[in-house]
Amino acid sequence: MNFCLNTQLSFPYKFAVVSASTGAGKSIPMANSVRIAAAQMTSVNNLAVNFATCSRLVKEAASAGAKLLCFPENFSFVGDLEGESLKIAEPLDGPIMKGYCSLARESNIWLSLGGFQEKGSDDAHLRNTHVLIDDNGNIRSTYSKMHLFDVDVPGGAVYKESSFTEAGKDIVVVDSPFGRLGVTVCYDLRFPELYQQLRFNHDAQVLLVPAAFTTVTGQAHWEILLRARAIETQCYVIAAAQAGKHNDKRESYGDTLIIDPWGTIVGRLSDRLSTGITVADIDFSLIDSVRAKMPVSKHRKPAEFWNRSV
Repeated sequence: MNFCLNTQLSFPYKFAVVSASTGAGKSIPMANSVRIAAAQMTSVNNLAVNFATCSRLVKEAASAGAKLLCFPENFSFVGDLEGESLKIAEPLDGPIMKGYCSLARESNIWLSLGGFQEKGSDDAHLRNTHVLIDDNGNIRSTYSKMHLFDVDVPGGAVYKESSFTEAGKDIVVVDSPFGRLGVTVCYDLRFPELYQQLRFNHDAQVLLVPAAFTTVTGQAHWEILLRARAIETQCYVIAAAQAGKHNDKRESYGDTLIIDPWGTIVGRLSDRLSTGITVADIDFSLIDSVRAKMPVSKHRKPAEFWNRSV
């Protein structure tokens, strides 16, 4: 469902909310805590190879008792050549996504698939789409990356994501057994107003940040930005990352993290560049405790305060 925003900030985007429910339409009850996992991998330009890696990580997460596994941006494909991503882009009902839906159903686990190359509105563009799949293999929600990476990285390469990607316009939250999820992708991380919208206007409890940060920007800002988003929103942050060399031209920073609402890192792979998972428990009582002891939501200034004439 899409609704026009009535928010504290002037924000020209729509808002979508998806409720988690059983087949009978009943809400799914949440325990006091639930185990989740975040994956780290080095995707390549081979759909089958990446799917095999994801399948192995799904089994590992399910064996560890995780009920949700979060994959990084571009989990299914990272191209070697310009235009490769456009060539393999598919609609959400195509064979690539159907394979991941089957994987979720067979392993009885929810999947956060960050940054799928969804076919765009024309042949020259795709959507960088974060897809949430439930444990029955059904797509529960999608979010198209809102902020596109058009930058000249100091000491690094020049990127222009907008040359082949359509920017999304919808803010998305999803009710789930893992709390109320705020859905984002990679470069969104640098725009705190999006995360403030998710928390303070739409009651997010867990923020999903799948990414493929460059080595230069990752080393300088990755952990700092993630912990800042967790602290200022008092949410859990799950940040699944691409890691290592994908090809001769592209390398990702890695360092998959799970951070609690106090800004403490509660999940991290021991090797920043390895393929694997990290596991942590979402503790809903901790979210409530942090927010009660430091009630920043009550102390925030209303829109009128900022919009008044000086």
